[in-house]
Amino acid sequence: MKPVIIAVAITGSVPRKKDNPAVPITPAEQIESTQQAYEAGATLVHIHVRNDDETPSSDPERFAAVQAGVARHCPGMIIQFSTGGRGRDPSQRSSALGLRPDMASLSTGSVNFPSIVYENHTSLVEEMAGKMKALGIRPEIEVFDLSHLHGARRLADKELLDDQPHIQFVMGVQNALPAEERLLDILLKEARHLFPNSTWTAAGIGRHQAKVMDWALVRGADAVRTGLEDNIRITRERLASSNAELVEHAVLAIERHGHRIATPEEARALLGCQPVTAS
Repeated sequence: MKPVIIAVAITGSVPRKKDNPAVPITPAEQIESTQQAYEAGATLVHIHVRNDDETPSSDPERFAAVQAGVARHCPGMIIQFSTGGRGRDPSQRSSALGLRPDMASLSTGSVNFPSIVYENHTSLVEEMAGKMKALGIRPEIEVFDLSHLHGARRLADKELLDDQPHIQFVMGVQNALPAEERLLDILLKEARHLFPNSTWTAAGIGRHQAKVMDWALVRGADAVRTGLEDNIRITRERLASSNAELVEHAVLAIERHGHRIATPEEARALLGCQPVTAS
């Protein structure tokens, strides 16, 4: 059976405790929530950090605390930092990369979000890509629009990115890519043309999470993504009790499609991350 990575986006920049009390905000909460998700089957954690008032933060000390806790309690789990721009000063978005996480997100173009323009100027993207390459951090290319694939190709042509990136299609963000199956086929065809050796996943936002996961699994995705960053509900009527509960639903989806959950060692090999080192 094909091994499939489960990525869990534990917090994000938007959900608050008032939206779902299970959203982990403090480093201690994030570590605990990640450990529960890891034990449920997740092998990659996507990390945003927050200030005490729940606003987005770029504080390297908070990233370091979560990184250390995850490394301690979740052996081999791939640690991926966000360099996203919602509520963060552009000059600080890569400030935690010196901690050398296994991976970091990299958006290669700008896009309209419901309340802001998520701005990714070419110079900023190139700076972050160059820093990731110099530090040995594997990027995850976040695609909110078809043009972002070509933005990634330009980075590769400038030798700021290798020819085997991990690509994530983000579907269902208002004003960006709708969650429509035919669009995933278009995106995937273009990604395979530009980066024949890439790995890929797709993230469905909110109520689109489960169906996008199914579309990705039918098409042989290397990973699926879940977590309270993207979706705070199990059903329209019921909030998710934890990131782990969302991971459990991803496990069932993977098994339903005849695949199995990737181990941390398999996940690292598939995404080109350093293997687990013995302590």
